[in-house]
Amino acid sequence: MFCKHCGKNIDPKAAVCVTCGAPTGCGERFCANCGCPLQPGAAICMSCGVATKTVVPGAKSKMAAGLLGIFLGAFGVHNFYLGYIGKAVTQLCLSAGSILLTIITCGVAGVITPFIILGASIWGLIEGIMILCGNINTDGNGNPLGE
Repeated sequence: MFCKHCGKNIDPKAAVCVTCGAPTGCGERFCANCGCPLQPGAAICMSCGVATKTVVPGAKSKMAAGLLGIFLGAFGVHNFYLGYIGKAVTQLCLSAGSILLTIITCGVAGVITPFIILGASIWGLIEGIMILCGNINTDGNGNPLGE
């Protein structure tokens, strides 16, 4: 087994690399199987063919979250999916609340409703794009998003 941070040979039972002090399994510069340098962001080692990125079982899909943000972001659906409940409720209250207010006031509040929904939609669109670009890459519990 090799350190993914410095590439030195380490004991498989070790908690940290004695050479660089990095915790076992941390780092992305070297292959843990053969110790060869990796290209930045490589999914597999070009020397031995071993996968370098681990897939977390049950991880939320980045693609699903991004598309939910783009198409249903005004209602906070993507934030509910990812577990960011506070933001999700805020977006839902902005959109649904403004529609409900328009109904209750018999259309009087309808003057500002489109602007509120447009603002919430732009908020969701931007978050959806950020998720797809990788700027938002964890769910509400801090777990990395899957592909």
